[in-house]
Amino acid sequence: MGNLYFRYGNHGSRRAGIAMEFTLQEASITQLQQLMEEGQETAVSIASQYMRRIAQLDQQGPQLRSVIELNPDAIPIAMQLDSERAAGHIRGPLHGIPVLIKDNISTSDHMHTSAGSLALADSFAPTDAFLVQQLRQAGAVILGKTNLTEMANFMSFQMKNGYSARGGQTLNPYGPGQLDTGGSSSGSGVAVAANLCAVAVGTETSGSILSPSASNSLVGIKPTLGLISRTGIIPITYTQDTAGPMARTVEDAAILLGVLAGRDAQDTTTLSAPANIPDYAADLHTASLHGVRIGINRAHLDRCNEEEIAIMEASIEAMRHAGAVIIEGANLPDTVAEGDMTVLLYEFKSALNGYLASLGAQATVRTLKEMIDFNHLHHREALRYGQDILLKAEYETSGTLTEPAYINARLDQWQAARADGIDTILHQHRLDAIFTPEFTDTPAVGGYPAIMVPAGYRRDGMPFGVSFMGTAYSEAQLIRIAYAFEQVVPARRSPLL
Repeated sequence: MGNLYFRYGNHGSRRAGIAMEFTLQEASITQLQQLMEEGQETAVSIASQYMRRIAQLDQQGPQLRSVIELNPDAIPIAMQLDSERAAGHIRGPLHGIPVLIKDNISTSDHMHTSAGSLALADSFAPTDAFLVQQLRQAGAVILGKTNLTEMANFMSFQMKNGYSARGGQTLNPYGPGQLDTGGSSSGSGVAVAANLCAVAVGTETSGSILSPSASNSLVGIKPTLGLISRTGIIPITYTQDTAGPMARTVEDAAILLGVLAGRDAQDTTTLSAPANIPDYAADLHTASLHGVRIGINRAHLDRCNEEEIAIMEASIEAMRHAGAVIIEGANLPDTVAEGDMTVLLYEFKSALNGYLASLGAQATVRTLKEMIDFNHLHHREALRYGQDILLKAEYETSGTLTEPAYINARLDQWQAARADGIDTILHQHRLDAIFTPEFTDTPAVGGYPAIMVPAGYRRDGMPFGVSFMGTAYSEAQLIRIAYAFEQVVPARRSPLL
């Protein structure tokens, strides 16, 4: 890579005058832990290397613009974690591991929580999101916040993936300026792909983890609704929003998922989740595709070009050779008509107003209406792509969720995605998982899990991924399948920056 960074000695002190190349390229969580255990690195030295890489690649060089804000407390936090390690106290697999989180996830510290919006650019959240509390307790070093498609891609139909008024345009490291980043967790995806952190947290309402994971050759997990608390996340909906891990390997994504998951009394959806969270990363090395029944969803191949279909077919053949039982005809029906945002629009006004009201009297904006007015007043900076979605939500919905159009759409889509969709296909064909090129919105609408895994690259360098879907709380099974797939299709390669 040729990028120069200061290295730290065994006790975390800088070795004056000695500069070395970035040495953490594609480093996994397990490898980073081993380096710290052996005394070759410390939490401070690892965080410092990633921060210097952010400075060189994200803000200079190709200017990826994936990180919207760095945590000024990252190094002091890392120092504390190093002290704990020296005393023999290791909190878990994330102890001392740098993590970036999407800028719609609240932190009660010196960082803002803005969802990329200028209207919230000066907003400090009063409390940590529940998942942030989980990360801190696990010993993660929250390195900073990532850029995103503004308001999690719920501001304008014209907005480009990865753009926010506050953070600018995030670029895909596999083709800066040419290739799509995917969205809305664009910055989280780009940062992990470009090795600016170990792992990152994204959020999804409909494709916002899976899409940037596919576009950046990453593993992304969209978990079952309720596995991870939404408390403290700037919302779009009550019925589809969730956070999830984004990583370079299935094992890293599994480790992060285990930390993020947990019951939260403030998010009643989590109370339906299993009381005991399994160790998603346990014994993955024994995972195999032999005898696993994989249903192939070919319902939306018109969205793929010839190169992408060829990658998909090669992936299917690789699974077959590894002993998987490939079942054709597992086509998922359309869950939501293209362009139908009925459920999202009706829930957005109520959900966002609830979040903004929690910010207190000092907040710049406290309602969706005030956000719209702020954007109008600062239209030159704030409205490069407009705010037509915000306007529709404010002026075409009541915010009470009583409209028949909303109620019927919500119930019909839920039924189509779950009972008539994924559950029916799994049962009819006795499947362990459903395989699809890139992703479909069915898991998001039904609140079911899906995991994206790298599968290859087009000739123009654009990564291409495939996803595995299952029923509620089948994450452990999907992760084992994805891990076994990753071993027979080791597609990921680091971008050349």
